[in-house]
Amino acid sequence: MAGKPVRPVNAIDQTRRMLSLVTYLKERPGARVEDVARAFGITEDELVSDLDVLPMCGTSFRGGDLLDIDTDGERIWWHNPDDVAEPLRLAADEATALLVAARAVSTLPGLREGDRQALLRATAKVEAAAGEQASASSRLSVTFESEGGVFADVDRAISERRRLWIRYYSPARDEVTEREIDPIRLVSVGHTYVEAWCRRSEARRTFRLDRVAEIKILDEPSAPPEIELRDLSEALVQPAAEDPEVVVEVSPGGRWVAEYYPHDSADELPDGGLRITLRTPDPTSLRRLALRLGRDGRIVSPPELADSARLAAREALAAYDGVEAQGSHRTHTKDDGQYDRQEQEL
Repeated sequence: MAGKPVRPVNAIDQTRRMLSLVTYLKERPGARVEDVARAFGITEDELVSDLDVLPMCGTSFRGGDLLDIDTDGERIWWHNPDDVAEPLRLAADEATALLVAARAVSTLPGLREGDRQALLRATAKVEAAAGEQASASSRLSVTFESEGGVFADVDRAISERRRLWIRYYSPARDEVTEREIDPIRLVSVGHTYVEAWCRRSEARRTFRLDRVAEIKILDEPSAPPEIELRDLSEALVQPAAEDPEVVVEVSPGGRWVAEYYPHDSADELPDGGLRITLRTPDPTSLRRLALRLGRDGRIVSPPELADSARLAAREALAAYDGVEAQGSHRTHTKDDGQYDRQEQEL
């Protein structure tokens, strides 16, 4: 798909840009959006995305002195530059939180050495300024979960424009696959993901970092094709118009599907349920949804997917019956009818 060339997005580089943006805007009240975007070498959409984050930043962890920055789409206005320019005074809890976080980040694998040294120098200055107030921070430490190491490797690969090899668990297929990917950017929508060009599927894919079982930075250069970056502010999964259509009917207990799955329509049913029409590039991934719904939902179309879901239910029930048979001979009870109904409703 033609579009703007992919520009790798690195978390540290973005942070640098936003810090510079604060200084730039302070010196240029009412700056034009197009001029600022051109000065920083980014698109106007990327600039607006940065501006959406800046009002959540400030000089106090308690949120008392946040940056009052907004835009009307043409110009950018900063309403309280003098207020946040006053000398910073850290309370004991603020100094402790800042120092603990800074030390933790400095230990991340994959962090560029120049950035690590700059962070350590800044930490030392904060320690000296805080004095006794910083003493508690030396008795605290933070250990990152495994996702932190994956994040660092992905961030480094994006910065150095290198390809990645990953072993990735896909819950939709319940399998682990090996892939080579060209990372494009890191995104956070509830969880942290890497958007990348997958060499196995020859398509853009999004991988959740906590599902990466193993990762290696390869010597091959990262060379994703020229594709347009998507706006992920509304949802991470954005089906295309040409994706196959699937219709699912759910009872009142399954209405949550309309909240968690992007869909084209959700029509009310007489019993309080919904008839949901959605699109997905991989309809078979919805079999797990059908099994999860049980009596609260069924796949209506396409027919082959409905048949596949019923078959998966029969196999699951057969496996369950086999485990039961190992312990004792089963007698038919009223609960068996429940499983039969569940299978029929998928």
